[in-house]
This record gives sequence, structure tokens and C-alpha cells, in this order.
Amino acid sequence: MDEGIRPLSVHVASSTGRMGPAGAVRGIARRLADMQGMFQDAAATQVMVATGNPVVYRYFAADTPDEAPHLRFGTTVVYPGTVGNEFFMTKGHYHAQERTPEVYFCLRGRGCFLMETRDGSTAEEFVEAGQAVYIPPGWAHRSVNVGTEEFVFFYVCSGGVGHDYATFADRGFRKIVVERDGKPIVLANPRFA
Repeated sequence: MDEGIRPLSVHVASSTGRMGPAGAVRGIARRLADMQGMFQDAAATQVMVATGNPVVYRYFAADTPDEAPHLRFGTTVVYPGTVGNEFFMTKGHYHAQERTPEVYFCLRGRGCFLMETRDGSTAEEFVEAGQAVYIPPGWAHRSVNVGTEEFVFFYVCSGGVGHDYATFADRGFRKIVVERDGKPIVLANPRFA
């Protein structure tokens, strides 16, 4: 038993993804400027950064120990919007401890989880409120808002997993999600051609 670690209860607002109370939760907002080079349309990115630098997503994490055997949990909110025709998304990452799975549960909105392995296997799962996705060990994952409202989901994974964002800094994921004729479609990322 971990000495000094007490049970923790937080409130999760399923409509907004916000968690509380203050002191039991930490949060961060990622603006478009924090995601330079991740969207295909660099010119549109620059214009949007210069004219308002929108928040693309934010996440909230319960203040649990970030080490095994504890669990980390929280919410992510991906806002609606596009850069060019590419939907707003999270940075995406591998777990630094790659043998660690994760579970996502959609609370609100519509989204797509892009997933891939280092050997080039890919998968995507489109979800709506009430659906859960299991991300196996070794699969990188990125969350994309494909709707017109906030895409809100709950996550849980082992503490101490760490995040490898650097792998995707230059080319991104092997797949992208774009809007075509009012619908989301998954395409091969041209940076891998």
C-alpha cells in the first residue's frame, strides 16, 4: 500500500469535459501555435495563428500519482474547426512505455481516433457519445473532432507511461482526416508518399 495516498473523487462535466474541484485537477490548453507543422496546410495555419491563434484542444487530468501502479484519468476536449480542410485534432503520441494500453470513452460529440504502430499498421475508429475505444499497447493515437460541437472524451491509462510526441513532429500520422462534401474522410498522409 502506498503510504499517504488517499482516495480521490472529482466531478466530470460530461457536456464540457471540465473537471473539478480546483486542486484535484490540472489542465492545459493547446493553441494552434503549439501545433506548428502538424496540419497539412502551413499557410492556413500561419493565417489562423496570426488572426487569433485558436485553442484546438484542452485536457484535464485528475491529480493522481504519475507512476505505476496508479491510474491516470481525465478528459480531453477537441474543439470543432478545420485548418484548410483538415479537422482539428490533438498532437497524438506513442506512450514512452509502449507496452501500456489506454481506454477512451466518448462523452459528447463526434470524433475519430487515428491509431498506428511503428511497423506501419493503421486503424481508425469513428465514435459518438456512449462509445468506448481500447487502444492496445504499442499503438500511437490521435483524436480528431469530425463534428460541429466539442468532441469530449474520458481517458484512463497507467501512471508513468510518458508521451512521445517527437515521432510525429515532422510528418505526422500516416493518415489524416479531412472534410469532403460536408463529411469526414480518412486519407493517406501525403508526407509519407
